[in-house]
Amino acid sequence: MRNGIPPNRQPSSFRRFSTQLWELIRLLLKPRTHRLLFKRFMRWQQKNLRDQQFIYLLAVVIGFLSGVVAAVLKKVVSLVELLLAFIDKTVVDDYHNYLYFAYPLLGILITLWLIKRVVRYEVAPGIPNVLFALSKRNGRIRRHNLYSSILTSAFTVGFGGSVGLEGPTVGTTSAVGSYFGSRFRLTYQTRMLLIGCAASGALASLFKAPIAAIVFAVEVIMIDLTTASMIPLLMASAAAALTSQFLLGDALLLHFPVREDFLYSDLPFFAGLGICCGLLSTFFTKAFFRFLSWFEKLQHQLGRTMVAGLLLGGLIFLLPPLYGEGYATINLLISNQSGVLLENSLFADYQDSFAVILLFLLGLVLLKGVATILTIRAGGVGGIFAPALFMGSTLGFFFASLFRYFGIAKLSVSNFTLVGMGGVMAGILHAPLTAIFLIAEITGGYELFIPLMITASIAYITVRYTVPHSIYTLQLARRGALITHDKDTAVLTLMKLKNEIETNFLPIGPYDSLGDLVAIVARSDRNLFPVLDEQNNFLGVVQLNDIREIMFDRDQYDQVQVHELMKDAPEFIQSNENMDSVMKKFENSGAWNLPVLEGSQYLGFVSKSKLFSAYRQLLRDFYQEPRG
Repeated sequence: MRNGIPPNRQPSSFRRFSTQLWELIRLLLKPRTHRLLFKRFMRWQQKNLRDQQFIYLLAVVIGFLSGVVAAVLKKVVSLVELLLAFIDKTVVDDYHNYLYFAYPLLGILITLWLIKRVVRYEVAPGIPNVLFALSKRNGRIRRHNLYSSILTSAFTVGFGGSVGLEGPTVGTTSAVGSYFGSRFRLTYQTRMLLIGCAASGALASLFKAPIAAIVFAVEVIMIDLTTASMIPLLMASAAAALTSQFLLGDALLLHFPVREDFLYSDLPFFAGLGICCGLLSTFFTKAFFRFLSWFEKLQHQLGRTMVAGLLLGGLIFLLPPLYGEGYATINLLISNQSGVLLENSLFADYQDSFAVILLFLLGLVLLKGVATILTIRAGGVGGIFAPALFMGSTLGFFFASLFRYFGIAKLSVSNFTLVGMGGVMAGILHAPLTAIFLIAEITGGYELFIPLMITASIAYITVRYTVPHSIYTLQLARRGALITHDKDTAVLTLMKLKNEIETNFLPIGPYDSLGDLVAIVARSDRNLFPVLDEQNNFLGVVQLNDIREIMFDRDQYDQVQVHELMKDAPEFIQSNENMDSVMKKFENSGAWNLPVLEGSQYLGFVSKSKLFSAYRQLLRDFYQEPRG
């Protein structure tokens, strides 16, 4: 007996260790412990690290966490797919094809339940949500995005929703970057840089393509590439790629060495492929927003889910390769195994008919975009990155096979499949450089660099004629909420009208006398006086210069009323207008002060001088670089 405890009741070493470990975990989870550790870390950081060194450290940490997020999401989706495959083989093997019809709708219903019961916030699309946070929320992304996109997209994609995981991964990792920026109270420019590091880390970890990931951060997330931002982006991308390599091994979504050299005689065909990619990108972008307006007419979410989900199930039942992200289909096409795609479909008996295969591929090209739109409109969570690669690869394979089938030209099917991916990605995302470098990296070299440049640039030019913004930025651009590389436009986008409204203008009623007005003038340090009715509706203004001649004539104090002296304002500004519109109204009117209204209700005035001061201050804050 030891310490009065019988030998058979002595705590085991494992039990003592587990008890101590649990106590440590409980201690670490206490908010007080968090605050204490954070304060100690901040003191250490301020003493030992310069600002730039601290950003480097954060970039590496964010890159590591990006790799972890990507690996966790891929593993969760794989587990869901393995579970469904087990059910297929052991329970309903004879009805496997019919499950294509049911699984996507079931996954979307689970997603909606998770959003309502677990997340309890709307889960916005990943990349557009990041861009909106950069332009209108000072780079602050809501905390639930740290987990909500992973949780919901795993079930959407795992159950066969026709979307990708890249958008949710970027959304999650960007929330990590935003959290660090807010937690350490960093400037807007630094928060923006950390979000760019997170976005590049997400792409680098998924595709093992760190250079393309950096280009993506610059081209899509709109990070300004300077000497101060280059190193953190490089470090985050490298850390993410290494972490993903460690956690996922050598498994790659796409990796195909170029086996056939491209011929200069094929360049006209690559140009033609670029036009086709641009037209397909235009069709997808316009259809995306057209379907949005159609489904908004269905007022109940469950009604939208059932209609869109059943249509999606029908498409996948007819064309099984539309199921899920579609990387398996891309791999088969690049390997020139298109006949395998007809397995588990109604056309399985025609795998040897090349004409049927071509028609099947044409259906995939045209309907993959529709399946993606239906998945999102039904309530699923996912991105359009993978569908863009799917459509591009299928279009490239179809394009080359069509010319080979009719004996017009003996084009390389694998090369056109790869280049087609870059073309459609350049068109839909408006990111030609990202497309070029991504395909170059997944092919392990730059053998296709020239055809990629030709196809991607032509696709981008083609789609820009009718769709000036990408599918990520179109709605933000319409609302004037899009950050661009144009410094003037970017700063105006970041400015908030509500922060510039001045409310120290003393109001006067329309039926008050001149004497009442003079009394208010004596108390005011402004030369402008809004005229308001009893309901606070704005009626006009009285300017001090207009009443100087009569304001000292006491005989008129009781005879003249304010409505006889007031004038209409040269322009009105509504409280929801963007700053670009506000600046145009100042320019057109030539006024120095303009009233701000909400409907007809008066809120205050905004002055040109204050706007210019705020503009200059924000310009300095926005483009200042961290001190070394």
